[in-house]
Amino acid sequence: MILAAGRGERMRPLTDRTPKPLLPVGGKPLIVWHVERLRAAGFSHLVVNHAHLGAQIEAVLGNGGAFGVSIEYSREASALETAGGIATALPLIRGAAFAVVNGDIYTEYDFGRLADPLARLAAGHDQAHLVMVDNPPQHPRGDFVLDNERVKSGEQSAETQPRLTFSGIGVYRRTLFADVRPGEKAPLAPLLRQAMDAARVSGEHYTGRWTDVGTPARLAALDEELRRHAA
Repeated sequence: MILAAGRGERMRPLTDRTPKPLLPVGGKPLIVWHVERLRAAGFSHLVVNHAHLGAQIEAVLGNGGAFGVSIEYSREASALETAGGIATALPLIRGAAFAVVNGDIYTEYDFGRLADPLARLAAGHDQAHLVMVDNPPQHPRGDFVLDNERVKSGEQSAETQPRLTFSGIGVYRRTLFADVRPGEKAPLAPLLRQAMDAARVSGEHYTGRWTDVGTPARLAALDEELRRHAA
């Protein structure tokens, strides 16, 4: 699943007429980078949720045939936050476990690495698997602690253990969203913390290229970097 329903307030005025996942970097929209990399990793069925200017996303991606995948859409009248969006889209999602990526990040992460977590979660081990990254300048305190491939909240860990930032890439078991009502807003963090308290969240540390494209300045810098790298 690709999460593409956010309004992108910090990206205004760019997002007044263009949904954030369609903003171009390196010659193509952010979301197209995801679709192509997911396809290369062997994912053939994608679900995209959208709200703000969602018709534009459907016009660009269509049914996915042009990218070698099939795409279905979960349409939200207004953004339902991460857990609410996922719970609402569950009827379109196949399997006991599934991968999710934020549509407003850029990364060169190899989604093929999620095969093992997908199999493990589908077999009933753990509720979530999170890809963690080094803390970016705009988020120096990080989110969670990664300790021997287990993700813990700060409350569970010693103060000396460094925190990392959640990348927006994860694998989840359907049962994680059992108490979330489809169509209602719900954040993801409380569900993850509850699963962490039960020691049911694994993780990995990705040190490759990753950018949270949260401001026009970051978008422009990333675009320049990718174009320079491709030259």
